[in-house]
Amino acid sequence: MRTHPRLSRRLAGVATATLTGALLAVPAPVTGAPPAGPLPQITPVPQQISRSGPDVVVPGRVELVVGSGTDDPARQLLVDLLRSHGADRVDLVAEPSGRAPLSIRLGPADRADVAAALQSAVPEHAEAYALNVTRSGAPLGRVALGGADAAGQYYAVQTLRQLFVPSPDGGWRIAGATVRDYPAMPLRGTIEGFYGQPWSHHERLNQLAFYGAVKANTYIYAPKDDPYHRERWREAYPATKLAELSELVDQAAAHHVRFTFALSPGNTICYSGAADRSALLAKFQSMYDIGVRAYSIPLDDISLRFNCPEDSARYGAANQGSVGRAQAELLSYVQDAFVDTHEGTQALQTVPTQYGDLTETSYKQSWRAYLDPEVVVMWTGTAVVPPSITISQAEQVSQLFGRKVFVWDNYPVNDYGNTSGRLLLAPYDKREAGLSEHLAGIVSNPMNQAAASKIAIFGFADFTWNDRDYDPARNWREAMRHLSGGDPAATQALLVFGDLNHLAPSFGAPWQPQAPVLDAAIQAFWTAWKAGDRSAALSGLRRYVDQITTAPAAIRAGAVDPDFVSDARPWLDATELWGQATQRMLDALRARLDGDEPGSDALAVQSQELQDQARAVVVDPPDNTWGRAPVRIADGVLDTFLMRAQFALDLWELGDVENLAIGGMATASSVEQDLDRLAARFVNDGDNGTRWASGYSDTEWVQVELAEPAVVSAVTVNWESACATSYRIQTSADGADWQTVQDVTDSSCALDVVRLNDDTPIRFVRMQGVDRKTTWGYSIYELGVYGAAG
Repeated sequence: MRTHPRLSRRLAGVATATLTGALLAVPAPVTGAPPAGPLPQITPVPQQISRSGPDVVVPGRVELVVGSGTDDPARQLLVDLLRSHGADRVDLVAEPSGRAPLSIRLGPADRADVAAALQSAVPEHAEAYALNVTRSGAPLGRVALGGADAAGQYYAVQTLRQLFVPSPDGGWRIAGATVRDYPAMPLRGTIEGFYGQPWSHHERLNQLAFYGAVKANTYIYAPKDDPYHRERWREAYPATKLAELSELVDQAAAHHVRFTFALSPGNTICYSGAADRSALLAKFQSMYDIGVRAYSIPLDDISLRFNCPEDSARYGAANQGSVGRAQAELLSYVQDAFVDTHEGTQALQTVPTQYGDLTETSYKQSWRAYLDPEVVVMWTGTAVVPPSITISQAEQVSQLFGRKVFVWDNYPVNDYGNTSGRLLLAPYDKREAGLSEHLAGIVSNPMNQAAASKIAIFGFADFTWNDRDYDPARNWREAMRHLSGGDPAATQALLVFGDLNHLAPSFGAPWQPQAPVLDAAIQAFWTAWKAGDRSAALSGLRRYVDQITTAPAAIRAGAVDPDFVSDARPWLDATELWGQATQRMLDALRARLDGDEPGSDALAVQSQELQDQARAVVVDPPDNTWGRAPVRIADGVLDTFLMRAQFALDLWELGDVENLAIGGMATASSVEQDLDRLAARFVNDGDNGTRWASGYSDTEWVQVELAEPAVVSAVTVNWESACATSYRIQTSADGADWQTVQDVTDSSCALDVVRLNDDTPIRFVRMQGVDRKTTWGYSIYELGVYGAAG
C-alpha cells in the first residue's frame, strides 16, 4: 500500500492513543508463564508461527535500528510499545552500537541486517512480514521485524505487540518466536453501508485505529444517510465535512487502512450524460486532492431504469440487459478516465444492482460483456443476509461476473426489521475455509453501533487473513479479551453478555442460534428436574444466572472499551433486570421445594415485576432505522424458561409441565410461497431457529394436534417480526368444533403467553389470525402448548 504523501510530515501527530491504551494491553497471557512455554494467542492467526527459544527480557534501554525504508507508522507504534512495556530509553540508530542490552531491527525484508537477523525469508506476498525474537545477539537478545512492503512492517509490529508477556517480577518479556505471515485475501475490513444514523467522526477515527490493530486494510465510506453520498451526490462537500474526511484519510494512512470513497448516484444519474460523468469525476477529484486513492460506485438498492432521454436514445428501452450495459459502460469509463490516469489509485470497486443471487440474467451478461476487467465487483452472497457462503457459490458467482468477486457481507448490520431491538454479538461464522482462493476479499457491513460491531469485525479480520485456520469459538473469546483489555473478569462478563445477544437473524430463519450457552444450561436444568434431582438442577443453573446478573456491572467497571459500554447501555440495563428476575424465579422454585408456599408465591411475584421492567427497557434514542424499540435479550430462551418455571409453580401438584406441542402434528391454512423451510411442521419442532410463515392475508391460521388429549394450562406464541396486531387462540376436542379462549389485541410481537382456565382435555390448539401488523403474512417461531406431562 502506498504511504500517504503527507504522512512523514505529520508523524508527530499520528493518533496512536487508542493503540497505546487498551489495544496494546490486550494479549496478556497468564502472569508467570514459563520462559519457553506456549506462545500467546496471536490474532489474526499467522500462517506460520513457532517457538524460537526462551523469552527475551525487555530492559530499560533498547536500541532500535531503522533506516530510510523503515515505515513511519510501524516505527512509531514500536517505540510506543517498548515504552509502555518498561523501556525507558529507546535509541533510534542507523547502525547498532553494541551497547544496548536489547537490539531490535525494523525495516524492509531486503535490508541486509534485517534479512540476516530474520534467519528466514519473508513470503513473496503483498503485506507479508516475518519476525524473529531470539536470545542470541545483544546481551539480552535480538528482535528483527521485516516486511515485504510498508504494510508488512506495520503488521509485524502488530504481531510483536501480542508477544509481550508479563514477568513474575513485574517487568515484561517478549515471547521467543519466529513468524512468517501474509494475508490470504487482498481486501479485508468494513463498508459503512448501513441505513440509519451514520457513525460519528470520533467513531470512525477509533474504528480506523482498530482496523490497523487487527490487520484489516479496507474501510469503504458509504453511509446511506450521508446526503452527499447518495441524493446530493453531484454537490461538493461543505468545507467542514471535507476537513473531517481529510482527517479520516490521514488516520487511515497512519494505520495502513485503505480509505475507499464511495459515491452512490444510481437513483438520478444519466449513465451516458456528459454532464453527470463530469460531475462524478469532479467529486472523485475532490477526494483525490485530500489523499483518497480508492473509489467505489455502488449501484445497490436502486431500480433498473433510465433517468434521462440520452440513455433511452443510446440503449433503448430500459430492461435488465440495457440498464446493465449502461452501468457497465459508466464504470468502465471511470476506470479508464479517472483511475488509470491518477497516480497511486486502486482499481475501481462497484456493487451491482443484482448483488445477492446466483441466477444468470441479461443484466449479468451485459456486465460480463461491457465491464472493464479491472473493476472489482461486490456480491452479498446468495441472499441479502446469507446464512452461509461456500466455495461452490464463490465459483458460480465468479463465472457470472467474469472475475473474482469482493464479498459485501451483511453481518453484523442491524438496520432491518428482523434485527429490531438487537445487538448482534455472535462470532463471524458459516463461511467456508478455502474461500480465499476464490474471492478478492470480504468486508463486513457493521451495525450502527460502531464499538459493539468490533466483536464481529474481529472475526472478519481473522478469517480474511487466514481462513483455513479460523476458529469462530477461539476468535470470539479473543475478541472479548481484546475489548476488555485482557481483564479476566471483564472478559468472562462479555462472554456471558455476548451469549445473551448471540442471535444472528436473516430474512429467513436465524443463521446463528440465540443464547446457545444459556440454552444448554436450561436444558440441563430441565433434564435434572425431570429426573428428580431438583436441588442440583437449581444450584447448577443459579451459578450461571448469577453470572448473567453481575455481568453488566463487571462490563461497566472500567476495563471494557468505554465506547462499547455506551453502545450497549440499554442492553446492559435489560440484562441486569432479566438476571434478577431469573434469580427470583429460581428462589421461588427453591422455596416451593422446601415447602414454603407463601414465600415461593412472593418471590414469583417479584420475578414477574422484574420481567415487566426488563420488557419495558427500550432503545431510545435509537441509532437504527427501526426506531424506538424494546430491547431483545435471550428472547425465546430466557423468557421461555421463566414462563415454564411459572407454570411449574402453578401446577406444582400435577407434576412436570411440558410443551406438549412438540409431540404433536402441525398444519396450517397456507405456507409463504409454498417454501418448505417455512412449513407448518417448524412451528412445533422445539427449535427457535426455525419458523412457520403464512400467505399474505389476515385470516391465515396454524394449529397443532396433540399426541393425545390433555389439560392445557397455557399457550405461547413466539412471534417473528411478521406478527399480528390481533389474533385468537382457539381450542378443540375434535378439530371440527372450535372454541375461542382468548382474543389477543395487545401482542408483544415477541413471546405472548395465553393462560387457559379450563380443566377439560383438548386435542387441538390453533392460532387464528385476525389482523396482520405487516404486509407479510404471519410468522411464528414456536407455538407452545403447556400442560402436565402424561
